[in-house]
Amino acid sequence: MSRPQRITVLGATGSIGLSTLDVIARHPERYQVFALSGFSRLTELEALCLIYRPRFVVVPDASAARHLQGGLLAAGLSTQVLHGPEGLRQVAAHPEVDAVMAAIVGAAGLPPTLAAVEAGKKVLLANKEALVMSGALFMQAVKRSGAVLLPIDSEHNAIFQCLPGDYGRGLQQVGVRRILLTASGGPFREMPLELLQEVTPEQACAHPNWSMGRKISVDSASMMNKGLELIEACWLFDAKPAQVEVVVHPQSVIHSLVDYVDGSVLAQLGNPDMRTPISHALAWPERIDSGVAPLDLFGIARLDFQAPDEQRFPCLRLARQAAEAGGTAPAMLNAANEVAVAAFLERRIRFPEIARIIESVLNTEPVLAVESLETVLVADSRARSLAEQRLSCRG
Repeated sequence: MSRPQRITVLGATGSIGLSTLDVIARHPERYQVFALSGFSRLTELEALCLIYRPRFVVVPDASAARHLQGGLLAAGLSTQVLHGPEGLRQVAAHPEVDAVMAAIVGAAGLPPTLAAVEAGKKVLLANKEALVMSGALFMQAVKRSGAVLLPIDSEHNAIFQCLPGDYGRGLQQVGVRRILLTASGGPFREMPLELLQEVTPEQACAHPNWSMGRKISVDSASMMNKGLELIEACWLFDAKPAQVEVVVHPQSVIHSLVDYVDGSVLAQLGNPDMRTPISHALAWPERIDSGVAPLDLFGIARLDFQAPDEQRFPCLRLARQAAEAGGTAPAMLNAANEVAVAAFLERRIRFPEIARIIESVLNTEPVLAVESLETVLVADSRARSLAEQRLSCRG
C-alpha cells in the first residue's frame, strides 16, 4: 500500500487503545489514525485528538459531542465529533478505513465491531464479547464479507501464530489435537479460599503481570476472562470446548500453545505486553517493531504450570458449561457477569457472589438457538434484568 493505512481505534482511552496508538506512533509511514472513540475519559480523549488529529472522534452523547467539538475547534482542529452507537458504526465501516481496532469493553462493542466486519474491514479483535455473545452470526458475517479477522487477546494471538495458515480446513485436518490456553491465575491464585470473601476491588484489580482496565482485571481475578477466552477460541479456531484446555501459567511468558498429533507442542513466548499482539496484527503478515523489550529467559529462569482449581474459580466452570450449551447461553453468561462485576466494583457485593449471581441467572433462563442478532440482544437484556433482580433481593 503506497499510502499509510487508515486506522479506527474503538476504545482509544483504554489500555488496548493506548497501546495501539503507541505502536502506530512508532510507524507514521505505515499507519495514520482515522478515527478515535472514548466513553468516560473525555479529557484524555481530547488530548489524544490533539496528538493524532483524527478525521473523526466518537463520544457517548450529544452533550459530550458539543463540548468536545468546541474544545477541538478552539484548538484549531477540524476533527468532526460524532456520538452514540450510530457514530461508532459510522467510523467502523467508513469506506476510507483500512483497519479497525475493536477494543470497546463489554457488550457495547458488539454492534460497531460487527459493522466493521460487514464492511469487509481488517478487524483487530480485542473485544471478546463480540464472539462470546454472537459467535455463529459473527463468523458467518466474516465469511460473507471477506473481512480479515485477527485476534488481539495475547492468548488467541499466540494460538493464531502457532497454527498452520490453513487451519480453517479444520483442526483435525491440520493435525491439531488440542489448544492449550494459558492463564496467569490472577492475584488470588494462592489465596486461602476463606479469605476470598473479604477481598476488595483494589486487590482484584492488582494483576501481578498485566496492566488492564478494572472490569477485565476483575474478570482475570475470577478467571471469567479465561472462560470468555475459551468460548472465543472455539469460534475463532472452529474448536469444540473439549479441544480447549486451560493451563495456569503464573509467569505469563508462554501466551498459549498448540498440541499436535505427532507429539509436537508449539508455543508463543514473549514479555507480558499487549503491544506484541497489537503490532503482530497491525502488520500481519509482516512483522514490525512493537517497542517491547526482548524476552530475557535467563532472568525468568523457570516456567511453571498447574491445573485450574474450579472450586476457587467457579466462573471458569460456568463459562465451559455455557460453551457446551451454545445458543444464547454465552450471551447470558457475559451479561450476568458484567452486571455482577459492576456491583462488585461498586462494593455492593462480595467477590464470591459474582459467580453465584451468574449461576443463578443461567439456571433460571432457558437457552435458545441464536437465529438473529435480535435474539442475542434480547437474551443479553433478559440476563441483565435477572442479575439486577438477584442483586436487589440480596439480604
